[in-house]
Amino acid sequence: MAALLLRGRRPAAAAATLLWAASLSASIITVTRRDPASMAPFVFNGPAYRDEMFEFIRSGAGRESDPSRFLPQHLLHFAAFVLLAASSGGLAGIGLGAVLIGYMSYYVGALASAGGAPGTAILLGWSPWAILRVAGFVIVGLGLSEPVLFALRRRFGHGAGVARASFRPWYITAGVLLAGDVILKFLLASSWAGILRPCLSP
Repeated sequence: MAALLLRGRRPAAAAATLLWAASLSASIITVTRRDPASMAPFVFNGPAYRDEMFEFIRSGAGRESDPSRFLPQHLLHFAAFVLLAASSGGLAGIGLGAVLIGYMSYYVGALASAGGAPGTAILLGWSPWAILRVAGFVIVGLGLSEPVLFALRRRFGHGAGVARASFRPWYITAGVLLAGDVILKFLLASSWAGILRPCLSP
């Protein structure tokens, strides 16, 4: 990601970061589906998030469908991500991203392991709004990483590299994605619980 940003290849840097996120998620889902209990100690907040989501799927009610509860959590995660990414050239932001992707993926793997409808769990366990959120975070992380990476390049005598174009269109795209996350979650979360409910059937 850093090397691509320093060459001015933002789309490739975004694609590489999203590929990393997808690969991490697929790995955790695969291992968790095989043996959720053995995977539980290695995923921070994994079991707690699984239990919260399973209860939401069963009842259709909970933080997932309540903006007064999920918005503060989203804002907290976003603020922490911004601070970490901006202060570390993206590295610490990727670390937080790994934690968030980790427990979401653990829940999806556990849902697939429940045995009711594993195909549905794997295909739809990651809700569309959560995918928008990941993409939005990735774009914001790239924008916050660039100034630090270019400053480090100059500091260690490697020159300024390519000229940096404005990141504004990218930030606008990230804003649209993150707004879409909130809107879709508000409108569809309860219905999505119904779609996933057969995954928990014996």
